[in-house]
Amino acid sequence: MSLYQEYLNEIEERKGQGLHPKPIDGAELLSEIINQIKDVNNEYREDSVKFFIYNTLPGTTSAAGVKAKFLKEIILGEATVAEITPTYAFELLSHMKGGPSIEVLLDLALGNDEAIAKQAAEVLKTQVFLYDADTARLADAFKAGNAIAKDILESYAKAEFFTELPAVAEEIKVVTYIAAEGDISTDLLSPGNQAHSRSDRELHGQCMITPAAQAEIKELQAQHPDASVMLIAEKGTMGVGSSRMSGVNNVALWTGKQASPYVPFVNIAPIVAGTNGISPIFLTTVDVTGGIGIDLKNWKKQVDANGDVVRNEAGDPVLEEVYSVATGTVLTINTKTQKLYNGDRELIDISRSLTPQKMEFIKAGGSYAIVFGKKIQTFAAQTLGIEAPTVFAPSKEISNDGQGLTAVEKIFNNNAVGSTPGKVLHAGSDVRVKVNIVGSQDTTGLMTSQELEAMAATVIAPTVDGAYQSGCHTASVWDKKAQANIPKLMKFMNDFGVITARDPKGEYHAMTDVIHKVLNDITIDEWAIIIGGDSHTRMSKGVAFGADSGTVALALATGEASMPIPESVKVTFKGEMKQHMDFRDVVHATQAQMLKQFDGENVFQGRIIEVHIGTLLADQAFTFTDWTAEMKAKASICISQDDTLIQSLEIAKSRIQIMIEKGMDNKNQVLQGLIDKANKRIEEIKSGAKPALTPDANAKYYAEVVIDLDIIEEPMIADPDVNNADVSKRYTHDTIRDLTYYGGDKHVDLGFVGSCMVHKDDLKIVSQMLRNVEKANGKVEFKAPLVVAAPTYNIIDELKAEGDWEMLQKYSGFEFSDLLPKSTARTEYENIMYLERPGCNLCMGNQEKAEKGDTVMATSTRLFQGRVVEDRDGKKGESLLASTPVVVLSAILGRIPNIEEYKAAVEGINLTKFKPISMN
Repeated sequence: MSLYQEYLNEIEERKGQGLHPKPIDGAELLSEIINQIKDVNNEYREDSVKFFIYNTLPGTTSAAGVKAKFLKEIILGEATVAEITPTYAFELLSHMKGGPSIEVLLDLALGNDEAIAKQAAEVLKTQVFLYDADTARLADAFKAGNAIAKDILESYAKAEFFTELPAVAEEIKVVTYIAAEGDISTDLLSPGNQAHSRSDRELHGQCMITPAAQAEIKELQAQHPDASVMLIAEKGTMGVGSSRMSGVNNVALWTGKQASPYVPFVNIAPIVAGTNGISPIFLTTVDVTGGIGIDLKNWKKQVDANGDVVRNEAGDPVLEEVYSVATGTVLTINTKTQKLYNGDRELIDISRSLTPQKMEFIKAGGSYAIVFGKKIQTFAAQTLGIEAPTVFAPSKEISNDGQGLTAVEKIFNNNAVGSTPGKVLHAGSDVRVKVNIVGSQDTTGLMTSQELEAMAATVIAPTVDGAYQSGCHTASVWDKKAQANIPKLMKFMNDFGVITARDPKGEYHAMTDVIHKVLNDITIDEWAIIIGGDSHTRMSKGVAFGADSGTVALALATGEASMPIPESVKVTFKGEMKQHMDFRDVVHATQAQMLKQFDGENVFQGRIIEVHIGTLLADQAFTFTDWTAEMKAKASICISQDDTLIQSLEIAKSRIQIMIEKGMDNKNQVLQGLIDKANKRIEEIKSGAKPALTPDANAKYYAEVVIDLDIIEEPMIADPDVNNADVSKRYTHDTIRDLTYYGGDKHVDLGFVGSCMVHKDDLKIVSQMLRNVEKANGKVEFKAPLVVAAPTYNIIDELKAEGDWEMLQKYSGFEFSDLLPKSTARTEYENIMYLERPGCNLCMGNQEKAEKGDTVMATSTRLFQGRVVEDRDGKKGESLLASTPVVVLSAILGRIPNIEEYKAAVEGINLTKFKPISMN
């Protein structure tokens, strides 16, 4: 059967799902289609022409290479297609973004046919996705006296690719749609259990919210054809959680506009809003797509005659509506006055949503075009020997005399690219920075590879110190979906120059380690900037930003990222941890105490948490920095002491060495280079030449939070509060309750010890608790299933060497097998302990889940509705988050323990401890 016949069969299958033909990315299929186009009597010719024009992916896909070559033949008269004139062929090339299309356009522009060269030049002037090989050709031609090359360069220097674009409309009409009340997790927009379909945009779009919601959006569009539908998180924050790119893609698919008539299902310009604004990572992704994100502030705390906040019986502030955004409300965004209006009534200033830089993103259809455009303008001006005219909004540079630097300000100044030489920059400054480490995870990696293809990138930027493609999100179940997607992803990334968890050649053992643990290990400098395709990219060395797959692609391709320097909140500690407390409890208490200190205001949201826990090694400190995603912080920085940092770097070196010994290093010896850099950094610290990073004493913070360890008396549990009468307060991470709240009788259906929040000591705690119970009762019996997933293989190896793994094996009813991985997800659980393969497991929710309606006690990070556990009729699923000892004891008892039971169970166990620096 021909590939085209297989494609037709697939089309019929997709029709049954209500889907259009899948966009073509393969050269072989498109070559068959081209042959059918050339055969004027072919029965499939008409459809083949349509597929060629409207259904072929651009960029550096192999199909794009074939398409560009055929269009070149049409332009040169070597092939004739009635439906595609040479002029139309140039138009099609103009929508192919880069890679093969740029190569063809340069061939034509620098060729001997003057008329064709001029046409090609006009198209090239609109393109920005040029790389070194492309710009080198232009520069060489210019130096050789080529007039066309000079003409193109002069256009680039004036940034006509941007200035000639249509202006942003002064008024943008929107019609509101309240997608949910309270925080909107991106799981609502792009559910984790549908992660396998993210790269198939039309198919994945079907999972956004609900079919009923999709129908309501379509109805609003029919009623208001001149307005864009604005998705709203009423009384909450829009876009918290993971799956940013796929979430924004789905919103754009349903409410945005098509980026190109020749590229299907790639939409831009979504408009989203939230009462409490937009999650930082989600907002960055909105910028990537040329959209608008608005902080509505349409509810406020009610105050009495004395100016005091009015509270309800639960002690929560009573909110009053400032203005309505009920579904179906027609509003106007005025980009000139930068206000939001209902008719003539001004509602709110939205200038933060329409900064000069964001207006450029909107005009250009996304931030990529601006990033690449600035590079092209600079290149052209330098090549011509002229000064580039000011076209783009100047980067805001804020420098306050006499003010010291926070840790993040120091890192950004150290990594800044293109800022005013010698100028010290403070928070709020717009900065382009060098990226040191990049991480791509496996359920968003296919989108990252698509973004790389779309921006015509073929090799990792040489300035990136190291990059890693994980396999952790698909570690639990090696099913047909994973088998179809993951090998293809690993080959692409490996060829691109990224260290990959799975070897495309099968020569080294698959490493399904949790990505954040690996990134934390390969970060070998606390001055580093890390970009990763997951919201838990929160290293305890350096400053790490979780990002959408597009921003990850941009970092891989250019070695850079652009963002304002964020404000910081300083977190310090006083007092002493109780003997029966675990550091995880300190993490949860930090959130609770902060909210209490600031009367419910989350001062962490959108800012850097600069946490002073320098006495903890990187593994343990990561438990705090990781959770800052749940605190809605933009990122976090751990301030470490010299000796602690040296120990952490030595551990990192040993783990990188293991990766090398497994055969994971590539031809560029990236991993060996990281060890060399770690050695250099250790020597700098030891010699005193460059001590561990610390902020200046006179640095300025948005707020300072002091956490009192003395008042943390009991284990602290993050509760989704699924039955709260105020819907907006469900499924947040802000409800932190002590153990006693549950009265020792709340039933638990399943326990889970795993995810990026745990480290080796957590697994040792499991082993020690089993020993304690065995000693007291003669055996261990579980009244609820306990799922245990070590985050890395290294941890398992170390546990085996130290005798703890044997104890876990003794009481396990299931142990993973690398030789025989599971091919189907578990749907039912017995009251036994499951030793699962290293990876994300239940935390991700894309493969394994608890049984519907279960009450789960977990060490993981997410408590969003439907993530770890879905609802069932009559019973909401709930995922409560706690420390490892609480989870283990809950599974043994089948309920949440009381404080006496807990204290007895952890007696003599080495819990993760922390002492403030002043106590040492």
